[in-house]
Amino acid sequence: MIDNDDRLWNNQSQRCLIMNMILNIAAFAILTILWIAFGAALLFNRAILDTVWQSFRGFPLVFQIVMGLLVLPVVLGLWIWESTWPLWLRLLLVIGLAFVTVYMFFPRRPRA
Repeated sequence: MIDNDDRLWNNQSQRCLIMNMILNIAAFAILTILWIAFGAALLFNRAILDTVWQSFRGFPLVFQIVMGLLVLPVVLGLWIWESTWPLWLRLLLVIGLAFVTVYMFFPRRPRA
């Protein structure tokens, strides 16, 4: 009986680890793609960032809150970019935020 319980526990534990890894990879991929798009917009057409920010601000508040929480670092990057701060400071903060986001969301193997 104990062997069955142990196997069941191990199966559930493995399933949780697999689901967690899938979620980590998905979050990493989505945020990395968004930051690459942000960087491309900075390099090639900064007006796109203005348009995205204005579109985001035009959505209903509930949608803004939900999307803001789901992709918080990118929305924070847009907010920083749309501020009136000096260009060097905005670039420094956005690049730093992008680096920290991608680094923190990089999928790693679970510790034993």
